[in-house]
Amino acid sequence: METLEEKIARVLKDEIEIVPWDPRWPSMFEEERLHLSACLPCDLIGRIEHFGSTSVPGLPAKPVIDMLVEVSSLEETKRSIVPVLEAREYDYFWRPLGDEMRPPFYAWFIKRGAGGRRTHHIHMAEADSPLWDGLLFRDRLRACPETAAEYAALKMELAAKYRTDRVAYTAAKAEFIGRITRMAKKSLSENREGEPECRVLPAKPAAGQ
Repeated sequence: METLEEKIARVLKDEIEIVPWDPRWPSMFEEERLHLSACLPCDLIGRIEHFGSTSVPGLPAKPVIDMLVEVSSLEETKRSIVPVLEAREYDYFWRPLGDEMRPPFYAWFIKRGAGGRRTHHIHMAEADSPLWDGLLFRDRLRACPETAAEYAALKMELAAKYRTDRVAYTAAKAEFIGRITRMAKKSLSENREGEPECRVLPAKPAAGQ
């Protein structure tokens, strides 16, 4: 049986690949959302969101769908959800939000497709988790093409620099993500009427585009 150390080493070997935005990504999210809703305990699962770069139309990204799933209890998730998804060959990790092994934690799953390539990253967290700030970052990128373009350039630069180092790649994006998320929070608190500062992009491209 694979040890935790061996599993970590295996997933860290996956190289970073940034590709142009794919119009199939929203459908891939929806298919997995329906799958999770059907196979997991309905009393544990709340909202399921598409976030990360694949959720922003036009943004280059790693071809892996990031999903954020609300759970009512992480402890019950360990008991009732982890066995279900591991039986379907998802990789499971209990992860901290920061660099150190201390709270807050979340449950993280990797789904793979043909040839063992990653297709989905599934993040499960309770409703008060800081992970939900990722939706503010997503919405800011959707609304502000200039910010999305800046982020795209940063990702391409970092992917070339850290192609085989996922930890360094993620860490190097943190300052940008944190800065834009703080801006989004400030904007939200100052503008509760909901008027966006930037043009809002559609969730998926119009037909024929």
